[in-house]
Formats: sequence, structure tokens, C-alpha cells
Amino acid sequence: MIPDWLDLSAVVVGALAGVFVGHKYKLDLVGFIAMCLICALGGGMLRDAIMQVGSVYALESEWAIPLCVLTAIVGFFFPSALSHFPNLYEWVDIASVALYVVAGADKAIAYELRAPSVVLMGTMTGIGGGMLRDVFLGEIPHVFRQSNFYAVCAVAGSITYYAGMALRGDQLIASVSTVAVVMLLRRVSLQLDIVSPAEVDLEPKVVNTGKRVLRGVNARRGGKSRER
Repeated sequence: MIPDWLDLSAVVVGALAGVFVGHKYKLDLVGFIAMCLICALGGGMLRDAIMQVGSVYALESEWAIPLCVLTAIVGFFFPSALSHFPNLYEWVDIASVALYVVAGADKAIAYELRAPSVVLMGTMTGIGGGMLRDVFLGEIPHVFRQSNFYAVCAVAGSITYYAGMALRGDQLIASVSTVAVVMLLRRVSLQLDIVSPAEVDLEPKVVNTGKRVLRGVNARRGGKSRER
């Protein structure tokens, strides 16, 4: 299992993402605390509920919940400190996803789940908090909408972590590689404005291609018949 300091780092980064959400929606202190808990611990709780093995990290850790509450209180009473870093939320959000991908995939590997399950648990842990955040705010989850790579980054990170552990078994290298892949993909998608497709309809293209193929086949058959 990954060390406690890495888990707690993910908690703090996730809670900080909740602080930004609280400011964006002008929530009260209770809302700040709720958003910090959801963003920081939501994905892990979904993972633990699905896996049903081991303990629930959010409830077992003596520091996870207090750190979330403390981050929410500081963020609520000192909002001007964040105004000095206008682009910080973008980095905090994807860093949170990256760290939780590592935590989710690692727990799945620790309990010897198969590769597809490891990828699913890593992805769910990475984006689960954001999904719950949007649901509680009455919005369609961001990962379901057309956007710059978000869930795709989590999937790629989960695959990277599993491959790193399977090939070398070095937790540190696998973790660093995963964080790098997730953040690089997100950065590239934002820089080049690459978005996930939506409202795709391949039927006209498939039908037209099929008709052209059939016309070509019929034309060749007709030519052979005339030769005879």
C-alpha cells in the first residue's frame, strides 16, 4: 500500500479543490466543509464501497476528516490568499485526480484485482469526488460533458500505474509516472484545446460507405457478365 503521507497529500489537495468550489458558488462555512469532504474523500469512499474489501479509508484515518475540515475553515476565512494565484485551481484539480488515481489503483493491486478492475478503481477514485461534487451542486457531472480531457486522464493514469507496477514493481516510479501522465495529458488538452467528442452519429457515413461498396461489387459483377 502507498505510504500515509501520499494519501494525506491527496486529501489536502482534494480539500483545496473543494475550497475553490466553495468560493466559486459563494457557499457558507457548512458548504465549504461539505465540498472539502466530498472532493477529498468522495472518490475513495466510492472505491471502498464498490470493492468491499479492507477498511473505508475516510473513516479509518485519524487525519483525513480533520484535515478536510481545517482546510475548509482556513479557506473560508482567508479567501484573499487564493486570489494571488488565479490559475491555481486548474492545477489543484488535476493534481487531486492524479494523486487519487494512484491511491485507487494501488489499493486494487494490493487486493490482487485484475487489470480492468484496477483501471476502473483508479479512475473511480480519481474522478469520483468531482462527480459527487457536481451532483450535490445540481449539475451534470463534469466528466460526462464535452470538455478537455478529464476522465481520459484518469484512465490513462490508472493504466500507467498498473503497467509500472506489473513491469517493475517500483511504487515510487509508478506513482511519479502516473502523476506525470495525468497532468501532462490535461495540460496538453487545455493548451491545444482538445475536447472529448459529443453527439457523434456514424450511421450516415457507415450507410453511405456500405452503398458505395455494394455499387462497386455490382459494377464488377456486371462487367464480368458482359465479358462472358
